[in-house]
Amino acid sequence: MPKATWNGVTLAESDDTVVVEGNHYFPASALNREVVRESSKQSVCPWKGTASYYTFEIEGKRNEDAAWYYPEPKAGAEMVKDRVAFWKGVEVTP
Repeated sequence: MPKATWNGVTLAESDDTVVVEGNHYFPASALNREVVRESSKQSVCPWKGTASYYTFEIEGKRNEDAAWYYPEPKAGAEMVKDRVAFWKGVEVTP
């Protein structure tokens, strides 16, 4: 089952991931909300739309903007709606 971990803590785990451009997008419902902090960062993908980010805080350590999601993906990118992907040292195992 695909799992995303950082600093020894599971951030998300689900057998319902969607792989887009090599990234596993986990269902938002699988996200470990205890360690999630909202981020003000946004970026724009030409075909998926505007991404928002999450920061993780675990035992006093922060991983800024280490997950992203598309609150309102563009037409053609609906497969990432209500899903979260990871980077910045987050280990994703298939």
